[in-house]
Amino acid sequence: MEDRNGEIRAKRKDTLVATLRKEYGEGFAPGYRGDAQLGTVLKKEGVDSLSQLRKK
Repeated sequence: MEDRNGEIRAKRKDTLVATLRKEYGEGFAPGYRGDAQLGTVLKKEGVDSLSQLRKK
C-alpha cells in the first residue's frame, strides 16, 4: 500500500502473492502462484524491493 507520499510501504519477504494481489490487482506477479512468497518472487525477478518489482 502506498503512504501519503506515494511511496510503497515495506512488505515482509514472507508476504504471499495472493495477499499482494488483493492490494495491487490480479495482474500482480503474473506467472507466480498465489502461495508464492514475495521474497521468492523478488529473487527470481532479480530485484530487491516491491517498488522495483512493480516498476518492471
